[in-house]
Amino acid sequence: MGYYYSHLRLFALVVLVAVVSTSAKNLPIISFDDGYNKLFGDDNLMILRDGKSVHLTLNERTGSGFVSQDLYIHGFFSASIKLPTDYTAGIVVAFYMSNADMFPKNHDEIDFEFLGNIRGKEWRVQTNVYGNGSTDTGREERYNLWFDPSEDYHQYSILWTDSHIIFYVDNIPIRVVKKSEAMGGDYPSKPMSLYATIWDGSDWATNGGKYRVNYKYAPFKAEFSDLVLLGCAVDPIEQVSKKCDKTQGSEYIPTGVTRLQRMRMESFRKRQMTYSYCYDRIRYKVAPPECVINPQEAERLRVFDPVTFGHGHHRQRKHHRRSSSRASLADTTSV
Repeated sequence: MGYYYSHLRLFALVVLVAVVSTSAKNLPIISFDDGYNKLFGDDNLMILRDGKSVHLTLNERTGSGFVSQDLYIHGFFSASIKLPTDYTAGIVVAFYMSNADMFPKNHDEIDFEFLGNIRGKEWRVQTNVYGNGSTDTGREERYNLWFDPSEDYHQYSILWTDSHIIFYVDNIPIRVVKKSEAMGGDYPSKPMSLYATIWDGSDWATNGGKYRVNYKYAPFKAEFSDLVLLGCAVDPIEQVSKKCDKTQGSEYIPTGVTRLQRMRMESFRKRQMTYSYCYDRIRYKVAPPECVINPQEAERLRVFDPVTFGHGHHRQRKHHRRSSSRASLADTTSV
């Protein structure tokens, strides 16, 4: 285990809370066969001829998904995604890390979840973090996107280290989750795989199930390209380091957070964030201990309808589908 953790420390020095300022085209893109396996969906998963693009389809028969070949403990994970067009209420496209198959009672998870839209409305994306099976304390945040993600590809990225998790949209950091004493064991700490799926979330994804998937508009297609896996791979049985190359790909990951990036994140959160679990008094009479309450932010978010989640049932549904088919950014100098 000493060998394992010494490699983790070396790896962390390379990627520790780096904010990516280059485009996906400048990152080391891998082919599907080099990094991923099909998860479910049979013909609803299509690998294009270049081997570096994947289409996932949802129809009345099934959704589809893929999973990384390796488990990872920390790293940088990214994909360019183009979401389904037209009426997509109830459809969930997820790009996330999880170990629920290995740890069904105390799993970890780091999520991007796209919640579909009603025609004419803004698309919404949700981020979430679970650690040690803490599904009763979902740490969701939800945002409106400033673009139509069905018109073109946009880059979505996750940086996971032993002290921070950062979510990015088009290289703009939109959320930072810090490991803290207040979070305790709820910070993701066990090796995880990377997943991409499309599935029917009618029961919860749009206003608590008010708007359901309308298969008149099927098939629904999500497109993935520019797949990036820059992580520390571990052996799935021994859970010790199998591959943790601190130099491979590290030159593509900047090591600082610029003032402009910080300003963009603050602007994004002020303009686009519509929900934060820290202010949800329906779910939590007392905010979870890691929350830092901002009265101005609380007042701004109060006007948005918090209903969406179904009290955690969507999490069980997502993992059932898989198994059945087999707050603020710290100073640059301190981050």
